[in-house]
Amino acid sequence: MDRNNIIGLVLIFAIFAGSFYLMKPSEQEIKQEQVLQDSLKNIREGNVVADTTRTAHHITTVDSAALQKPFGATKIGQEQLVKLENELLVAEISTKGGKVKSVQLKNETNYDDTPLYLLEGENNKFGFLFKADGENINTNDLYFTVTNPSQNAVTLRLNYSEHQYIDYTYTLQPNAYNVALQVNAVGIQNLVDIKQKSITLNWEASLLQKELNVKSEREKSTIFYKDSEGSVDHLSESGDDEEKVEEKVEWIAFKQHFFSAILSSKQSFENTELNVTFNTADSIVKTYKTSADLVFNTQGNNQYDFNFFFGPNQYKTLKAQGNDYQKIINMGWGPMSWINRFMTVPLFDFLDGFNMSYGIVILILTLLLKGLMFPLTYKSYLSMAKMRVLKPQLDEIKEKVGDDNPMLLQQEQMKLYKQAGVNPLGGCLPMLLQMPFTLAFFFFFPNLFELRGESFLWMKDLSTYDAPITFSPIFGIGHISLMCILMTLTTLLTTWYNNATSGAAANNQMKYIGYIMPLLFFFMLNSFPSGLNYYYFLGAVFTFLTQVLIRSFIDDDKILAKLENNKKNPKVQKKSSFQQRMEDMMRQQQANQQKKVNK
Repeated sequence: MDRNNIIGLVLIFAIFAGSFYLMKPSEQEIKQEQVLQDSLKNIREGNVVADTTRTAHHITTVDSAALQKPFGATKIGQEQLVKLENELLVAEISTKGGKVKSVQLKNETNYDDTPLYLLEGENNKFGFLFKADGENINTNDLYFTVTNPSQNAVTLRLNYSEHQYIDYTYTLQPNAYNVALQVNAVGIQNLVDIKQKSITLNWEASLLQKELNVKSEREKSTIFYKDSEGSVDHLSESGDDEEKVEEKVEWIAFKQHFFSAILSSKQSFENTELNVTFNTADSIVKTYKTSADLVFNTQGNNQYDFNFFFGPNQYKTLKAQGNDYQKIINMGWGPMSWINRFMTVPLFDFLDGFNMSYGIVILILTLLLKGLMFPLTYKSYLSMAKMRVLKPQLDEIKEKVGDDNPMLLQQEQMKLYKQAGVNPLGGCLPMLLQMPFTLAFFFFFPNLFELRGESFLWMKDLSTYDAPITFSPIFGIGHISLMCILMTLTTLLTTWYNNATSGAAANNQMKYIGYIMPLLFFFMLNSFPSGLNYYYFLGAVFTFLTQVLIRSFIDDDKILAKLENNKKNPKVQKKSSFQQRMEDMMRQQQANQQKKVNK
């Protein structure tokens, strides 16, 4: 062997040695391959997981090229479910995505008595979106490993290497609706671009039907959020909607009619985008999507502290959580909201403390509020009685002046009112003052969680309509509510009695309007909760009885004698500023009308 051959062999050996050294797999690649082989071995041999978890029938496979990319080994695996349980709920945490896959409320059921799940199966997604070594990463699609599982806590780890990983630690608080989530991103800052200042959180869910009236359920379900200014706002409840919130956000609520999943964060959400899709599928109420940025530190490890609230939209429960959660319950607007929040809710909670049937609670609540309104009702009825006894004199004025001069007719009528000391609006103003209370209950009862599933008399569930009569839908109506019928009939009876005693029956137009309105309300309230119709029924009954009672001890002759005596009193004859303005306005109108006639 000559010198050249020897040199050639040495070079060849040197190249091979260098190649083996330079191409030796890194420790990370060895671990990734080991995870892959272990996963395939478990699949082939059908190995089971520990008792604290259960294996879902969900296996993902990827090609070998994908395994070499960042977090490649976590793209394949077998889903395991870890159960956390307390007295109120059962939460299943999935190793696929490290997310809360399902949440069952132990003390609640759907309208058909099946178990109630706030989140369920593949209908929800939760994960972080970021770039690692130029690759788009979505943790929702990756497989975590379980460490230290217990009944109330578990940690799931998404491995990149021994010193680079993301930990999700879930903690279920005892006897509470809260699941705390602490996310620790260790060493991940070394994988992302140093210019990256934020990491994106993505949360999606399709909420399934839980109530009998899915149409009403959709109309009361949407996304709520609270911004850093303390304002609580929401997306549309009636259709598709999307919004990008410019302010920082403290919490986001996926609200359904009677239940909500609320995600809050100690670190504010930024650049929050919210989306609601009105889903027409039979079992799906709506689909929610949200994405938000969280500040990301590229100079060190990152920790994020979240809290999930999975529970009922019960006013006192949400208020006890703090952070204005109770504002996701629609209590009406303006005065109606104040009445419900500061009067109706405390009064209802007080009565609820006696553990009575909710039908009895509504009865007592109605009696108390009608008693509170009695002075206004009496004043209104007394004013109508004054108008009634003056009616013969008003008819004489009308006969004397005629119908061809309405301005003069109004002047003469106002003159009579002034002389008798009667305010023609006296019967309307007290009724208008009662209107906010009536409308407040229009919002209170349909959103009252306590009525859900509670029965009274023939009504199986006070939170939805009673339907003893059902048929094929006609113009969208497929049932008749018996309580709504009783409410309508009682209102018609009250209208008839009011017309008969106030003299309004002679006015055909007013008479017909009084009878048409209850019929219109029947078609509107037929699908509303039977608890609301029960309240309106009681209100109509008590209104009728109150009018009969007041009518029995009001003497029309004494009222007329007092009004006649007022005509002789100069103080009564003095015009009020309101009467003066009314007369000036009528004179101006009469003058304008006369000018037109002269032309």
